[in-house]
Amino acid sequence: MDENDTRQRIKEAVRRMSAAGTKGDLGGVIARELLRFSLYDLQVMGGMIRREVDKLPQPYREKFRPYFQEQYFGYYHRCVAMYRSDTFARMHDAITDTELFGKFCAIVDEGSFANLDGSGTDVYFENPLYTLYYYLISGFAMFVLDEPGHPVGTPFPGGFEVEKRGSEYFCPIREKEEDVIFSICNVCPAKQLEGV
Repeated sequence: MDENDTRQRIKEAVRRMSAAGTKGDLGGVIARELLRFSLYDLQVMGGMIRREVDKLPQPYREKFRPYFQEQYFGYYHRCVAMYRSDTFARMHDAITDTELFGKFCAIVDEGSFANLDGSGTDVYFENPLYTLYYYLISGFAMFVLDEPGHPVGTPFPGGFEVEKRGSEYFCPIREKEEDVIFSICNVCPAKQLEGV
């Protein structure tokens, strides 16, 4: 796919997400976009993710690995399974935070292309479509499931992790990524973990 086709695909994905009126509508849009990625694409991204996680120091690396896998592939499988079982057709609730969702949609297009060696995503993806994938799974987690972009339990340096307390989520880095313009942390529904 050439750059113009890639740009058009990403712009169309953003347009369709932006037009979603309910969580079910959004889930369906995201699932259909995710299903456009081939098994080869998923394998390449899996290899890239493994390479990035392998760079982390021990013992943090082994603590972090399952959460990274859940973020990139667990959310993919949940979204596709919900789509194939028609769950989204029964989801009529409005997107919880439309202002935050609007900000999310605004960063996806530009964020997929901006400074590809430092895009603000967790992994360096040299292919803008792979960065789109990252945004799609994050959008599913944050605006369809109302969960944080990083799964509950995801550890961060310093011994902190993403937490769920009652119906609220707390993240140790929620407000620490503001200088990374295209980071999902800036549009995540989680709150900043106190004292971090």
